[in-house]
Amino acid sequence: MFQSAVLTISDKGSQGLRVDEAGPKVAAFLKENGYEVIYTGILPDEQEMIEAEMRRLAEEKVTLIVTTGGTGFSKRDVTPEACQNVCTRMIPGFGEAMRLASSKITDKAWLSRANAGILDESIIITLPGSPKAAVENLEAVIKPLRHGIEILLGLDSECAVKEPEK
Repeated sequence: MFQSAVLTISDKGSQGLRVDEAGPKVAAFLKENGYEVIYTGILPDEQEMIEAEMRRLAEEKVTLIVTTGGTGFSKRDVTPEACQNVCTRMIPGFGEAMRLASSKITDKAWLSRANAGILDESIIITLPGSPKAAVENLEAVIKPLRHGIEILLGLDSECAVKEPEK
């Protein structure tokens, strides 16, 4: 079981002016899919704070760091930039897969700037702030995510389909 953390990025949520619905839904989805959620938190839309928390969690060897919120067009939406700044390698396929899956539900999916990347031995995935959209986006990458983690941690060595021995 891999450890995970869920960060909600919301000015109003961090001030107690809005109840966080997305974070708990994402955490529940991760638990249902075999991840241990060891940390949840709420941060304001402050890029330096988001980056610091991502780095702290990676230093603590949290394998999967998932954020919800801050991926839209608002001037305060800086979560994708925080992810890009701290990650040494990006995972463009995850953002593409999430937008494609979500576009089957709404054409507004193409407005999402959600992304994903690798920081040390952690994978960071940024999700939309809507509880429904956050889970739908994570659902789009949950299966390949596990194998990606296994490769990142050296538990598996390749993505090719293994041929049965004759």
